[in-house]
Amino acid sequence: MPKKRTEKKLVGLGEDVLKDIKQKKNPKIEIPIRSLSNVVYDEKTKSLTLGDKVSKRFFFNVAHAKKFMQTMMVAAFCKELLNEKIHTSLRDMYYNLKHTISNSDENTFDEQRESDPIVIDLEVALDVLREQLHLSADVRGRAVGNVTILDRGDTVNLAKLGSGGYAIPSNIEDIKFKKVNAKYILVVEKNAAFERLHEDKFWKKHNCVLIGAQGQAARGVRRLIQRLSNEFKLPVYVFCDSDPYGWYIYSVIKFGSMSLAHVSDRLGTPHARYIGLTISDIEKFGLKDFTIKTRDVDIKRAKDMMKYKWFQHPAWQKELKLLIKGKRKAELEALSGRGLRFMTEKYLPQKIKNKEFLP
Repeated sequence: MPKKRTEKKLVGLGEDVLKDIKQKKNPKIEIPIRSLSNVVYDEKTKSLTLGDKVSKRFFFNVAHAKKFMQTMMVAAFCKELLNEKIHTSLRDMYYNLKHTISNSDENTFDEQRESDPIVIDLEVALDVLREQLHLSADVRGRAVGNVTILDRGDTVNLAKLGSGGYAIPSNIEDIKFKKVNAKYILVVEKNAAFERLHEDKFWKKHNCVLIGAQGQAARGVRRLIQRLSNEFKLPVYVFCDSDPYGWYIYSVIKFGSMSLAHVSDRLGTPHARYIGLTISDIEKFGLKDFTIKTRDVDIKRAKDMMKYKWFQHPAWQKELKLLIKGKRKAELEALSGRGLRFMTEKYLPQKIKNKEFLP
């Protein structure tokens, strides 16, 4: 059904343009504006969404004509992918569509940075995920736990994949969950922390799904978190560095991002909780000797975050103020200063047991 809905929306886009042509109107495509001025924090859903501002892309307009053509080319390409039941990368799409237009010196696309935004335009205009258009990004992120899935016909047990774990694909839409046995999901920002938790079998001892984001969580990672959480009613705890960047990584998983506000409802997990390092933890867990001095950019980012509506909770305001005042931050690796297994045997079990989460 999702595939048929996506096909219907692509066909509808073409039919709308054809209707304009038949009525002798200037063919146009309507696309919601993705600029920050049109990003709104929805208090009810606790997520970032797009406002109601819309732009129109006309064929008979010198400033719009090339992008209009590019948009229709990408849409037709995606329709072909759906028809042939194959997936491809953004890079492959760029090369497939790149060529010089007949009887001219003009290229359809000069660089990939022209074609990538067109894909996002289609996402917004059609209200679909890029992955539903059968376009995939590079694989980033890993998962391990008592979860069995069906991935393109293969049955995969995430508890039986050795030290590497399951490489989370860009496209999570077609994955089917056959069995999920876990109490919660633990999302880890840093690869080193994931490795430690995996080697110590934290996921097995505490019956959780362990997900390594490897920095800012990729779309596939965020979609997997949301699907697992929503479909199996699992709490989500996010484990990040104690600095503005780690905290923002958490907020993207929870509320969505400003650049992808149009898909926050499919990528965000509003009930996620922060279990990562805080400035308060530095004193509480004796980490003073393992902190790092903040840079000017850290302080500026923290001050900006204090103004965000989704960071207005008193607990977050407190941590941001402590960082600005103390000019110190801490990475997850700082916990290793207390012993290599301090993270897995003391810190996380204590915080989870006592429910020491930030909202």
